[in-house]
Amino acid sequence: MIQRLADWLVYDIFGLDASTALGAAVNFFFYDTIKIVILLFFISLIMGIINAYFPIERLRNYLASRKLYGLQYFFAALFGAITPFCSCSSIPLFIGFVKGGIPLGVTFAYLITSPLVNEVAVAMFIGSFGLRITTVYVISGILLGMVGGFVLGKMRLEPHLSDWVKQIQQHSSSDSGMWEMEDTPFMKRLPMIIREACCIVKSVLLYIIIGIGIGAFMHGYVPEGFFEQYMAKDNWFAVPLSVLFAVPMYANAAGIVPIIEVFVAKGIPIGTAIAFMMAVVGLSLPEATLLKRIMTWRLIGIFFGVITLSIIFLGYFFNLVL
Repeated sequence: MIQRLADWLVYDIFGLDASTALGAAVNFFFYDTIKIVILLFFISLIMGIINAYFPIERLRNYLASRKLYGLQYFFAALFGAITPFCSCSSIPLFIGFVKGGIPLGVTFAYLITSPLVNEVAVAMFIGSFGLRITTVYVISGILLGMVGGFVLGKMRLEPHLSDWVKQIQQHSSSDSGMWEMEDTPFMKRLPMIIREACCIVKSVLLYIIIGIGIGAFMHGYVPEGFFEQYMAKDNWFAVPLSVLFAVPMYANAAGIVPIIEVFVAKGIPIGTAIAFMMAVVGLSLPEATLLKRIMTWRLIGIFFGVITLSIIFLGYFFNLVL
């Protein structure tokens, strides 16, 4: 139905020719924009319901007050998956975790997963690649957070936190009591949840439009074979090269998924394209700059190095199974 609506707008109302590059690009833009905005709203609504009954304070107190025998990595990564933050906006909550006395490896599990897996990424992935690939991506993103957090935690990196964080930890006392959720009927919470879902859509709408606009241009005007020349499956270096090129860049899922969709349509292996996306949204120079407030450059380098190698591994894995 969305495709028919896009065809009607572009070819009947605007009078563009479907056989031209402009017609194909504009049709791609309208179809993807309508589809992704609808998906994003409904998935944000579902995530809003989850967040309303499982708030940040409750998770932080739960992780700080219990021995979970390794499950804390799963809970932290899962919480990262249901919070709608990019890599930079995840950092304030990451700081709160560190200040609250939660182990550093567990906080890394959250920081790794949060920008990779959220309602924006899930909505756009379902719309672009379908449920199967989205499910593999979500599970892999959560596992990446868990394994990355566990590895970083075992490296005993606490001495490489900044002096500012160490001073805060010495003077702060974490509250060990569980936060009692306010007993508010669901129907009274629903209007606020709907407003929050609308706010999420509004906050990323510009990025969606820009990302889809770039993707539409590439879809209509970039010649066949252009990307395959550098990122083809038979080039063994394509995955690490894509990840290394992506690290200096910065975008959230709303801006990068439409571009990844065009990569795949142009013949780029799905694993290589997803590895590029993970590196763009999960690792960035702005994120490193913000992290400098709470980490030494050595710790930032270790964090980026571990996650970069993990993403490269996932890229090869995706190319094998998808």
